[in-house]
Amino acid sequence: MTSLVHRGAADRFHTRLDWLDSFHSFAFGHHDDRRWRGYGPLRVINDDTIAPGRGFGLHPHRDMEIITVMVAGRIDHSDSLGHRQILERDEVQRLSAGTGIHHSEINGGDRACRLLQIWIEPDRPGLTPSYEQRHFDIGPTWCCLVSPAAAAGGLTIAAPIRLWRARPTAGQSLSLPLAPGTRGWIQVIDGALEVTALEGAPGPGLPLAAGDGLGFAAGLLKDLRADPEADLLLFELPPA
Repeated sequence: MTSLVHRGAADRFHTRLDWLDSFHSFAFGHHDDRRWRGYGPLRVINDDTIAPGRGFGLHPHRDMEIITVMVAGRIDHSDSLGHRQILERDEVQRLSAGTGIHHSEINGGDRACRLLQIWIEPDRPGLTPSYEQRHFDIGPTWCCLVSPAAAAGGLTIAAPIRLWRARPTAGQSLSLPLAPGTRGWIQVIDGALEVTALEGAPGPGLPLAAGDGLGFAAGLLKDLRADPEADLLLFELPPA
């Protein structure tokens, strides 16, 4: 992949069932395309809307860091470690599958829920399975959701990545807190924004809408300017 990778919302893979409406930024399930098998250790971003009383029954995972970011409604989590938890808006769950874990995710509410489920390759296989969950106050500046060794207040993840979320106000400019030599991925949950400065690129910038993703090398983008109702995720990932 090139240093700047745009993944438009309409280009994502789509799964539609009677209880699930899911958009996949990368290859997932029966949707396979070798050009879109992740972006570095970032392997899955699924934007799932789940009907009330329905969801993913008990199923296994191993050797994957699984992050769930709640957007609306609730999901009832159960796993083979004995956790029985409810996740609601602005809560984040980190599940390290490690040597193996079973879990289920069921919408126990009375209306559809929406979440982003994210899969990250761990820095090594065979970890002990573990679980964390926390509510985050999401505002106009970047809030760290996950990071190695729980740095900057995020949940701990066994991978060299950091993940932030922000809801900037209309017209607000956001800088990108990426370390030199890394690369980033922006995922637009809702709203829109414009990448206001591409180094060496002419014109006003690159607009991004809800569902769009953008991969880039650190230093290629300088900042972002948000439209109303923007809700953003930003990943810091190791270099290619």
